[in-house]
Amino acid sequence: MERIESLISDCESWILPELQNVFDSESRDDISVKAALYSLLAGGKRLRPLMMKMTYEMMGGDRLKEDDVRYFAASLEMIHTYSLIHDDLPAMDNDDLRRGQPTCHKMFGEGIAVLAGDLLLNRAYERLFTLCLDRPEYTYAARMMCDRAGINGMVGGQSIDLDCEGRNIPIEKLYELQEKKTGALIESAIVTPYYILRGTDSRSAANDSSVMLLKALASHIGLAFQIKDDILDVTSSSEVLGKNVGKDARDEKSTFVTLLGFDNAKTKLADEIDLASDVLNKLTDFGYNTNDYRVLTDYLYSRDK
Repeated sequence: MERIESLISDCESWILPELQNVFDSESRDDISVKAALYSLLAGGKRLRPLMMKMTYEMMGGDRLKEDDVRYFAASLEMIHTYSLIHDDLPAMDNDDLRRGQPTCHKMFGEGIAVLAGDLLLNRAYERLFTLCLDRPEYTYAARMMCDRAGINGMVGGQSIDLDCEGRNIPIEKLYELQEKKTGALIESAIVTPYYILRGTDSRSAANDSSVMLLKALASHIGLAFQIKDDILDVTSSSEVLGKNVGKDARDEKSTFVTLLGFDNAKTKLADEIDLASDVLNKLTDFGYNTNDYRVLTDYLYSRDK
């Protein structure tokens, strides 16, 4: 566990200065900005920026582009945080605890929380558009990040989640839900640095073996992450996780535990970790250093929070 803790700590030091400066000083007195920063700077594992940093380093890095990768990583973390703020609202998951502290709407009220989420999404897109004006070769990377946050990704998954609440769904629908709601931003985190370093466009991405492998890795990591979350919702505590537990059962949500059973969910988790390892072996054959990603997959399997 020491290696993953070191990776997470290094990532926090890498991304935090960028997150602290996503709003200019003139706007910081606005209550919506204060609410947005309250959630954005609340900590957490920063797994999405971590995966962006890991892919960047796995690809060999390019010091001339590291600041741009970090810039994209901060924008992705803003998109992720906006989704958490809205997800916690009474109209959705109605949670009052996130990352060990009161959720945004509990601190600032529901209306301001809505605006804080809107603000983070708007500012993330504004940052991406501004960068692409100077670096048009990043347009595809930015467009795909926005796509993964929308109806083809996270928003689409959340829509399925709300629509299916209170009723059993086929396991195939649960896969679709989680691949969009959880997996889409993980895909963006894992693949975007490759797009940045290679100057990828839609034509080259379609036939790039490395892109295909990175997307496959993201799919297995995303599913493993969600299955483990479902297991921890049954086995862990609010004190350990920093968020409410047992809500899936109370809200009658279909999860990998409820549809597969606890033991089969654990088996499926192990299968996804093994499949991720198989993809990492192929990436190693391509000449990439996958050691840190192997540390991450081990952590995703064994984590307790």
